[in-house]
Amino acid sequence: MIAIRSAQERGHANHGWLDSYHTFSFGSYYDPNHMGFRSLRAINEDRVAPGEGFATHSHRDMEILTFVLDGAVEHKDSMGNKGTIRPGEIQRMSAGTGVSHSEYNPSNTELTHFLQIWILPDRTGLTPSYEQIAFPLAERLNQWRLIASPDGRDGSATIHQNVEVYTAVLEPERQISYKLDRDRYGWLQVARGVILLNGQPLEAGDSVAIERGQSFTIRASQDAEILLFDLT
Repeated sequence: MIAIRSAQERGHANHGWLDSYHTFSFGSYYDPNHMGFRSLRAINEDRVAPGEGFATHSHRDMEILTFVLDGAVEHKDSMGNKGTIRPGEIQRMSAGTGVSHSEYNPSNTELTHFLQIWILPDRTGLTPSYEQIAFPLAERLNQWRLIASPDGRDGSATIHQNVEVYTAVLEPERQISYKLDRDRYGWLQVARGVILLNGQPLEAGDSVAIERGQSFTIRASQDAEILLFDLT
């Protein structure tokens, strides 16, 4: 079974400097039918105005992934990490026992567009930790690239949950396939472009819950970028 959640159904909050769409309940947006999917708790599509951003704030007991689509995110945290995340990179921050951080758009002219993803960890009270990894386009073009996993294999970020996160950038008319194991579920997020999922058209912001054991094929109708979460 495949269940589509269209981009138009998401929660939306526009704060002027921040235009944000929430795939699952988040902040003031609450929908009891969309509280998350398996261990996936949040997928927020954020657009941050030039020179603006999130002032220092705190998290705990959450695995947080930042995936930039356009522009950049400047990050500083209480662990002493400083960095700028750009397209093709992923940032993984395990909040664990508690971490404070800020996120800003460092440009004075360009909008920043990124996805912030929250995943529930497999245990609480972890020591906070941080990774930032770049994945060249050649590794993501018209093929799946593992970017986060429980064991950090193949150069992926190490996430403290039994979740594998893949991305792919598809050129028009190119296609890729995937088969879930019989005890695992999938969540597909269209980050940009237009695709056909087993012939079903999907656009940027659309997402799909895929029941365990399913196989599926994705073909791009135009240039597209997608994320796939393979979950228990």
